This record gives sequence, structure tokens and C-alpha cells, in this order.
Amino acid sequence: MAGSERGDDEAESQPQYAVVLDYLPYGRPDDDRPRYQKQPIAYALGEEQFRLVELTFDDDADVGIGDRVVIEPNAAREHIQRIRTVDYDELSNSAINELEYVVADVIDADEERFVTFYNDAQPITIRLHQLDLLPGIGKTLRNNILEQRKRKTFEDFEDLQERVSGLHRPKEVLAERIIEELRDEDLKYKTFVRRSADG
Repeated sequence: MAGSERGDDEAESQPQYAVVLDYLPYGRPDDDRPRYQKQPIAYALGEEQFRLVELTFDDDADVGIGDRVVIEPNAAREHIQRIRTVDYDELSNSAINELEYVVADVIDADEERFVTFYNDAQPITIRLHQLDLLPGIGKTLRNNILEQRKRKTFEDFEDLQERVSGLHRPKEVLAERIIEELRDEDLKYKTFVRRSADG
């Protein structure tokens, strides 16, 4: 028991990052306050839970699109005064345009984590499997994935694509699903996107 608690503590102490999708040095355009009263903000995507956030920065922050910034724990943050969870439709147009590229980069940077999804996906209900939620994955393809992983777990996206006939873009399929979950707040089943309390 002590070992598992220590593991949890270690996981909590690991810094969590977000990738900046857009940086607005003069705050939100709909903020009617005088410019000198407005602080820089950024829209960002959390890498761990795919949480969309608005970050309020100090005036002297040096931040650009594509930068990785620490959002957890609080003590490790630099120049971030406030974090607020936002919905997809609150993002700026530039942030929305950047989102697809950032999701793809996050998947590329942690391929093992996302291949594990294909290896570990489970039934949600008697009739619905987590793999069924992925765009373009029908019953036949789902069963093919399940059959292949019984024989041997998938090592990477290339292995997955080679062994599962008809699955041509396993990484892009995941990216499409993540974007779908970010866009639709009322989606019944969410596999990747998690909301968490603002810090």
C-alpha cells in the first residue's frame, strides 16, 4: 500500500505541460478595459488530459505559439497568474487553427501512450466498445484490432498499421477523435479529454 501511495505522490509531483495555441499580449478582444489594465493571455492545450485552458500571464512573460509551459503543480508555474478551463468555442480563430497540429504533435511525442490505447481499450457497454468511438472504425475493423492484440500487443503505430488490415491511419484516427471530443462538450462518451478544476 505504501508503495502505491508513493507512486501516486511521484505522479502528482511530475510537472504537467500545456502547449500554447495562441498568445494575445493585450488580452481578449472583447475585454473593454483600457489596454494598460489588461494582462496578456494565451489559449493552450494540456498535454496530459487534453484540457483547453486560458492562461493569464504577467506583463513580462515571454511566450509564443507552440511553447510548452508548466501548468501543474502551482509552484512550478512561471509567469502564469491564473488558469481557467475553457470550451472549444471560446478559443480564438488562431488557436482553433493551431489545435489540429498541436494534437498531432502531442501524439507523436508520446507514441507509446497512444498505442497503449489500442492495446488496452475496453467495452463501455454490452454493445459499445471504446474502439467503436474512433472515426472510421466499424465492427469488422474493431474485431480485427482485438484479434491481433490477443496474439501480441502492438509495439507502435507502424506495427498496428501493418498487422490490422484496413487501418491505414491509426495516429490520425486518434487525433480526429480527440478534436471531436474537444469540439463537442456534450459528447456522451469521452475517452481522451478530461476537464479539471481551475487553478
